[in-house]
Amino acid sequence: MQVGAHLNLDQIRAIIFDIDGTLSDSDDQMVMKIERSLNPLRFLLSDTGRYAAARWLVMAAESPGNFLYNLTDRWSLDSYLIKQLDRLSQQRKQHIKRYWIIPGVEEMLRRAAARLPLAVVSARDESSSLAFIRQFHLEPYFKVIVTSQTCEHTKPFPDPLLYAAREMQVAPENCLMVGDTTVDMRAARLAGMQALGVLCGFGRQRELLRAGAQEILNSTAEVLDLLENRLKAAG
Repeated sequence: MQVGAHLNLDQIRAIIFDIDGTLSDSDDQMVMKIERSLNPLRFLLSDTGRYAAARWLVMAAESPGNFLYNLTDRWSLDSYLIKQLDRLSQQRKQHIKRYWIIPGVEEMLRRAAARLPLAVVSARDESSSLAFIRQFHLEPYFKVIVTSQTCEHTKPFPDPLLYAAREMQVAPENCLMVGDTTVDMRAARLAGMQALGVLCGFGRQRELLRAGAQEILNSTAEVLDLLENRLKAAG
Protein backbone atom coordinates (compact mmCIF):
# COMPACT_ATOMS: atom_id res chain seq x y z
CA MET A 1 0.00 0.00 0.00
CA GLN A 2 1.32 3.42 -0.93
CA VAL A 3 -0.26 6.74 -0.10
CA GLY A 4 0.86 9.86 -1.89
CA ALA A 5 4.07 10.38 -3.76
CA HIS A 6 5.69 13.02 -1.63
CA LEU A 7 9.09 11.48 -0.90
CA ASN A 8 11.89 13.37 -2.60
CA LEU A 9 14.06 10.44 -3.67
CA ASP A 10 16.79 12.66 -5.03
CA GLN A 11 17.48 13.86 -1.50
CA ILE A 12 17.76 10.47 0.20
CA ARG A 13 21.37 9.60 1.10
CA ALA A 14 20.74 7.45 4.20
CA ILE A 15 17.94 5.48 5.87
CA ILE A 16 17.16 5.28 9.59
CA PHE A 17 14.99 2.45 10.96
CA ASP A 18 13.01 2.01 14.15
CA ILE A 19 13.10 -1.51 15.67
CA ASP A 20 9.78 -2.49 17.28
CA GLY A 21 7.08 -3.03 14.67
CA THR A 22 9.49 -1.89 11.94
CA LEU A 23 12.33 -4.43 11.93
CA SER A 24 11.23 -6.63 14.82
CA ASP A 25 7.86 -8.37 14.84
CA SER A 26 7.62 -7.63 18.57
CA ASP A 27 4.02 -6.47 18.47
CA ASP A 28 2.81 -9.87 17.29
CA GLN A 29 4.82 -11.54 20.05
CA MET A 30 3.01 -9.43 22.61
CA VAL A 31 -0.37 -10.17 21.02
CA MET A 32 0.26 -13.92 21.23
CA LYS A 33 1.30 -13.66 24.88
CA ILE A 34 -1.84 -11.72 25.81
CA GLU A 35 -4.01 -14.00 23.67
CA ARG A 36 -2.75 -17.01 25.68
CA SER A 37 -3.57 -15.19 28.91
CA LEU A 38 -7.16 -14.81 27.66
CA ASN A 39 -7.62 -18.59 27.27
CA PRO A 40 -9.69 -18.81 30.50
CA LEU A 41 -12.26 -16.65 28.65
CA ARG A 42 -12.61 -19.07 25.73
CA PHE A 43 -16.15 -19.90 26.84
CA LEU A 44 -16.96 -16.22 26.14
CA LEU A 45 -14.63 -15.46 23.23
CA SER A 46 -13.87 -17.44 20.12
CA ASP A 47 -10.27 -17.87 18.90
CA THR A 48 -10.82 -14.91 16.57
CA GLY A 49 -12.35 -12.89 19.39
CA ARG A 50 -9.43 -13.55 21.75
CA TYR A 51 -6.94 -12.53 19.06
CA ALA A 52 -8.89 -9.34 18.31
CA ALA A 53 -9.11 -8.50 22.02
CA ALA A 54 -5.38 -9.10 22.52
CA ARG A 55 -4.49 -6.93 19.55
CA TRP A 56 -6.76 -4.14 20.80
CA LEU A 57 -5.15 -4.27 24.25
CA VAL A 58 -1.65 -3.98 22.81
CA MET A 59 -2.68 -1.10 20.57
CA ALA A 60 -4.38 0.68 23.51
CA ALA A 61 -1.29 0.25 25.67
CA GLU A 62 1.15 1.61 23.10
CA SER A 63 0.25 5.31 23.35
CA PRO A 64 0.15 5.47 27.18
CA GLY A 65 3.44 3.54 27.19
CA ASN A 66 5.08 6.09 24.93
CA PHE A 67 3.64 8.89 27.04
CA LEU A 68 5.01 7.50 30.31
CA TYR A 69 8.43 6.80 28.83
CA ASN A 70 8.71 10.31 27.40
CA LEU A 71 7.53 11.76 30.71
CA THR A 72 10.40 10.06 32.54
CA ASP A 73 12.68 11.27 29.76
CA ARG A 74 11.61 14.89 30.26
CA TRP A 75 12.25 14.61 34.01
CA SER A 76 15.65 12.93 33.40
CA LEU A 77 14.41 9.79 35.16
CA ASP A 78 14.83 7.54 32.13
CA SER A 79 18.41 6.62 33.09
CA TYR A 80 17.12 5.39 36.47
CA LEU A 81 14.38 3.42 34.71
CA ILE A 82 16.91 1.83 32.34
CA LYS A 83 19.19 0.86 35.24
CA GLN A 84 16.32 -0.90 36.98
CA LEU A 85 15.37 -2.73 33.77
CA ASP A 86 19.00 -3.77 33.23
CA ARG A 87 19.18 -5.04 36.81
CA LEU A 88 16.06 -7.15 36.27
CA SER A 89 17.54 -8.41 33.01
CA GLN A 90 20.71 -9.53 34.80
CA GLN A 91 18.68 -11.30 37.46
CA ARG A 92 16.87 -13.26 34.72
CA LYS A 93 19.95 -13.88 32.63
CA GLN A 94 19.19 -17.58 32.40
CA HIS A 95 16.13 -16.74 30.30
CA ILE A 96 17.09 -15.93 26.71
CA LYS A 97 14.41 -14.10 24.78
CA ARG A 98 14.02 -15.04 21.14
CA TYR A 99 12.92 -12.23 18.87
CA TRP A 100 10.94 -12.30 15.65
CA ILE A 101 11.84 -10.33 12.55
CA ILE A 102 9.49 -8.86 9.94
CA PRO A 103 9.50 -11.25 6.94
CA GLY A 104 11.73 -10.00 4.13
CA VAL A 105 13.55 -7.42 6.26
CA GLU A 106 16.90 -9.25 6.35
CA GLU A 107 17.14 -9.36 2.55
CA MET A 108 16.00 -5.75 2.23
CA LEU A 109 18.69 -4.59 4.68
CA ARG A 110 21.38 -6.58 2.87
CA ARG A 111 20.49 -4.93 -0.43
CA ALA A 112 19.98 -1.47 1.05
CA ALA A 113 23.29 -1.49 2.95
CA ALA A 114 25.12 -2.09 -0.32
CA ARG A 115 23.75 1.21 -1.63
CA LEU A 116 23.20 3.57 1.31
CA PRO A 117 24.41 4.05 4.90
CA LEU A 118 21.82 2.68 7.35
CA ALA A 119 21.15 3.37 11.03
CA VAL A 120 18.86 2.18 13.81
CA VAL A 121 17.17 4.63 16.18
CA SER A 122 15.14 2.84 18.83
CA ALA A 123 13.46 3.76 22.11
CA ARG A 124 14.53 0.33 23.35
CA ASP A 125 17.37 0.07 25.87
CA GLU A 126 20.81 -0.84 24.53
CA SER A 127 20.76 -4.41 25.82
CA SER A 128 17.53 -5.49 24.10
CA SER A 129 18.30 -3.49 20.93
CA LEU A 130 21.61 -5.28 20.50
CA ALA A 131 20.06 -8.63 21.44
CA PHE A 132 17.61 -8.35 18.54
CA ILE A 133 20.25 -7.12 16.07
CA ARG A 134 22.76 -9.80 17.04
CA GLN A 135 20.22 -12.62 16.95
CA PHE A 136 19.74 -11.99 13.23
CA HIS A 137 23.36 -10.93 12.56
CA LEU A 138 22.33 -7.48 11.35
CA GLU A 139 25.32 -5.54 12.79
CA PRO A 140 27.23 -5.28 9.48
CA TYR A 141 24.34 -3.42 7.86
CA PHE A 142 24.27 -0.44 10.26
CA LYS A 143 26.73 2.43 10.49
CA VAL A 144 25.31 3.45 13.85
CA ILE A 145 22.90 2.01 16.43
CA VAL A 146 21.12 4.57 18.62
CA THR A 147 19.12 3.44 21.67
CA SER A 148 17.22 5.12 24.48
CA GLN A 149 20.52 5.50 26.34
CA THR A 150 22.53 7.17 23.59
CA CYS A 151 21.19 10.73 23.85
CA GLU A 152 19.77 12.80 26.68
CA HIS A 153 16.30 12.57 25.13
CA THR A 154 14.73 9.82 23.05
CA LYS A 155 11.97 9.93 20.41
CA PRO A 156 9.76 11.87 19.76
CA PHE A 157 12.56 14.37 20.44
CA PRO A 158 14.71 14.74 17.31
CA ASP A 159 17.98 14.30 19.25
CA PRO A 160 18.62 10.59 18.50
CA LEU A 161 17.83 11.02 14.79
CA LEU A 162 20.16 14.01 14.52
CA TYR A 163 22.84 12.02 16.34
CA ALA A 164 22.50 9.18 13.83
CA ALA A 165 22.75 11.62 10.92
CA ARG A 166 25.94 13.14 12.35
CA GLU A 167 27.51 9.72 12.88
CA MET A 168 26.73 8.77 9.27
CA GLN A 169 27.98 12.19 8.13
CA VAL A 170 24.74 12.80 6.26
CA ALA A 171 22.69 16.02 6.52
CA PRO A 172 19.29 15.54 8.24
CA GLU A 173 17.40 16.64 5.12
CA ASN A 174 19.09 13.78 3.24
CA CYS A 175 17.87 11.11 5.71
CA LEU A 176 14.73 8.99 5.50
CA MET A 177 13.17 7.81 8.78
CA VAL A 178 11.21 4.54 8.57
CA GLY A 179 8.91 3.67 11.46
CA ASP A 180 5.52 2.29 12.45
CA THR A 181 4.36 4.83 15.04
CA THR A 182 3.38 8.48 15.26
CA VAL A 183 6.37 8.93 17.58
CA ASP A 184 8.70 8.00 14.69
CA MET A 185 6.93 10.34 12.29
CA ARG A 186 6.98 13.29 14.68
CA ALA A 187 10.66 12.78 15.50
CA ALA A 188 11.50 12.70 11.79
CA ARG A 189 9.65 15.92 11.05
CA LEU A 190 11.24 17.68 14.05
CA ALA A 191 14.66 16.54 12.83
CA GLY A 192 13.98 17.89 9.34
CA MET A 193 14.00 14.42 7.80
CA GLN A 194 11.63 12.69 5.41
CA ALA A 195 9.24 10.20 7.01
CA LEU A 196 8.00 6.84 5.71
CA GLY A 197 5.36 4.96 7.70
CA VAL A 198 4.92 1.17 7.69
CA LEU A 199 1.84 -0.80 8.72
CA CYS A 200 3.60 -3.97 9.92
CA GLY A 201 3.50 -2.60 13.47
CA PHE A 202 0.47 -1.03 15.12
CA GLY A 203 0.46 2.39 13.50
CA ARG A 204 -2.68 3.17 11.55
CA GLN A 205 -2.55 4.80 8.14
CA ARG A 206 -4.60 7.84 9.09
CA GLU A 207 -2.68 8.63 12.27
CA LEU A 208 0.71 8.11 10.61
CA LEU A 209 -0.20 10.53 7.83
CA ARG A 210 -1.50 13.04 10.36
CA ALA A 211 1.79 12.79 12.28
CA GLY A 212 3.82 13.58 9.16
CA ALA A 213 4.34 10.40 7.14
CA GLN A 214 4.87 11.33 3.51
CA GLU A 215 4.16 7.84 2.29
CA ILE A 216 2.87 4.54 3.70
CA LEU A 217 3.93 0.95 2.98
CA ASN A 218 2.43 -2.31 4.22
CA SER A 219 5.82 -3.64 5.31
CA THR A 220 9.38 -2.46 5.92
CA ALA A 221 10.49 -5.20 3.54
CA GLU A 222 9.11 -3.05 0.68
CA VAL A 223 11.26 0.03 1.41
CA LEU A 224 14.06 -0.58 -1.07
CA ASP A 225 11.67 -1.80 -3.78
CA LEU A 226 9.71 1.44 -3.41
CA LEU A 227 12.83 3.56 -3.85
CA GLU A 228 14.18 1.51 -6.76
CA ASN A 229 10.85 1.33 -8.62
CA ARG A 230 10.22 5.04 -8.22
CA LEU A 231 13.71 5.85 -9.53
CA LYS A 232 13.18 3.57 -12.55
CA ALA A 233 9.85 5.24 -13.29
CA ALA A 234 11.48 8.67 -13.07
CA GLY A 235 14.32 7.58 -15.36
